[in-house]
Amino acid sequence: MPQEQQKPLPVSSSRAPIFCLDQESLFREVIELMNRNEVPCVVSGAFALHEHTGIWRDTKDLDLFMPAGEVRRALHFLAKDGFQTEILDPVWLAKAWRSGYYVDLITGMSNGVIRVDYSWIKRAVISELFGISMRVLAPEELIASKVFVTRRERFDGADICHVIYGTRGKFDWERLLRLVGEHWEMLFWYLVLYHYVYPAYTEYVPADVREELLQRFKVELKHPNKHVQFRGSLIDERMFAIDVQEWGQRNLMAEFQNRAELIHSDSDEAA
Repeated sequence: MPQEQQKPLPVSSSRAPIFCLDQESLFREVIELMNRNEVPCVVSGAFALHEHTGIWRDTKDLDLFMPAGEVRRALHFLAKDGFQTEILDPVWLAKAWRSGYYVDLITGMSNGVIRVDYSWIKRAVISELFGISMRVLAPEELIASKVFVTRRERFDGADICHVIYGTRGKFDWERLLRLVGEHWEMLFWYLVLYHYVYPAYTEYVPADVREELLQRFKVELKHPNKHVQFRGSLIDERMFAIDVQEWGQRNLMAEFQNRAELIHSDSDEAA
């Protein structure tokens, strides 16, 4: 692409973007709509990042995290309110839009590994957006939601580092370890990155958390898990496509996505 046609990449800043009145009004309307109809959800995305780091990011999207079983109710209320709606991916994403602005309804990560449940709603931070009270994703869940944003075209490692730095690490690390579960090596990877970025602020990561993950890693090196030969598709299914399609490696991403779809189907039937 010629240089003059490239869209400039965003630069991190504490300067608040200028939201036009139509955008503010629409986002406020959506939050009030969800609150009024008691749809359990939390605001994430640019607004959650600002809540925990002070960093602002210009956005036309309002990201709402919710359990899978709540999506159809949320879409119903949005459609009645004049939004166009669509389930883009039954694993994790539905969308609503009106007047050029978008609402993303997110139920987990695109690879199906981490899924939103009602505990994410209960643990939300109460904040204010556009003059109304709202629930914002807690730092533990915000980090967990970014652990697998590791694509060639987008990597949220800086966001994770900024959440740790911005909160001074004062959150429930045991909760975060439970959220990442068997994928703790991903968190370990980000903590190494954090140490590289902020070497003078290592105390923001509790020493016992670092030591636990380091010991786990040493055990893994000494006793490799022969049953898990490849997990690259969970990181980036395109960059690691050759491993699955040509080299015969197991496609863990497809397996996790299938599980997530089954859970969503069960949730819809229960609703």
